[in-house]
Amino acid sequence: MKNVLKKWEDGCRFFCAFALAFFLFAAPVAAAKELVLLDTDMVEMFDDGVAMIMLARSPKVKLLGVTVVTGNTWAEDGAAFTIRQLEGLGVKDVPVAIGEPRPEMIERFKNIAVENRTFGRGHDAHSGATGYARPKDWQTSYRHNYGESSSTLAPVDEAAEDMIIRIVKEHPGEVTLAVIGPCTNIAKAIEKAPEIVPMVKRVAYMSGAFFQQGNVTPAAEFNVWIDPESAKKVMRAPWKEQIVVPLDACEKMEMRKEDFFGFKALIKSPEFNMMMQRHYLAEYLETGTPTFIWDVLTAALIIDPSVITEEVTMPIDVNDVYSPSYGQTLAYIRVQPEGTQKARIVKNVDQKKILWMIHDTLKTL
Repeated sequence: MKNVLKKWEDGCRFFCAFALAFFLFAAPVAAAKELVLLDTDMVEMFDDGVAMIMLARSPKVKLLGVTVVTGNTWAEDGAAFTIRQLEGLGVKDVPVAIGEPRPEMIERFKNIAVENRTFGRGHDAHSGATGYARPKDWQTSYRHNYGESSSTLAPVDEAAEDMIIRIVKEHPGEVTLAVIGPCTNIAKAIEKAPEIVPMVKRVAYMSGAFFQQGNVTPAAEFNVWIDPESAKKVMRAPWKEQIVVPLDACEKMEMRKEDFFGFKALIKSPEFNMMMQRHYLAEYLETGTPTFIWDVLTAALIIDPSVITEEVTMPIDVNDVYSPSYGQTLAYIRVQPEGTQKARIVKNVDQKKILWMIHDTLKTL
């Protein structure tokens, strides 16, 4: 009898061990979320705002923070737009930090009209922060844009570059930097703490124009043109991986009148709907002339890399010589300059898939 019981006990132990092993190794394992730090020259909704909303809403992403840079807007305006949109999403755990433009950028902005006359302009008249006065602070901008209503969130008391350094060090080897504005904040971070470069998982940019003309000048794309020195420093850093979504892909991704107003019709939130209503594209697209989608492409490929349909890997660089080709991005077929690094350059994307990604995000608002 004792032998029978012992055999039965041994059998039970074997079965339990087998069942546990099966559960641990055969059961499906939930994929880890992509950890993303967004660096952006924020605007309301299209294009940076929608990129942030997609990242914040995606079940595949954990948005660790937003650092705001001067580009489309002054960083103070960008912070106000970021705060308002996070409030609208009900997101309270994503810190926002404001970046400071370099002093030489501010001096250049004062003379931008002369530069435009001297170097010429491209097919896009967008001037961003170079075209209007800097606001006093983010609160002034918030009140100006949203009336006297009080904000329920606020930027952290931490410089943008310091937040980048801190978050990367808290998650070594795990953070994707989504850089959809000028590279000023990232350049400051790696100047201050160069040891973070090998600790970053990847850098994904919306930046440059490699096999076609620029947009704001015949040579330069807007994000690079705002701060070519920082773009060169960042793109020459020895990151584990860098992937660039340039105008070569963005200017194939048209947004037409029916797309924009179709997206607007999906939005139930009066707040976000109003942002679409007063968006400059609402009036522009009424003319029937399509525009492009830019920063959203970078957010989309972070969420779903399969949206990339064509890419090449080449060493890249930025022209920071003050000349008519100031801010031009370059890709090298054979011999590249010493110090340049390779990057994946996206040349085309699955446009239908990205439009559905935008659709599925905006219908949740």
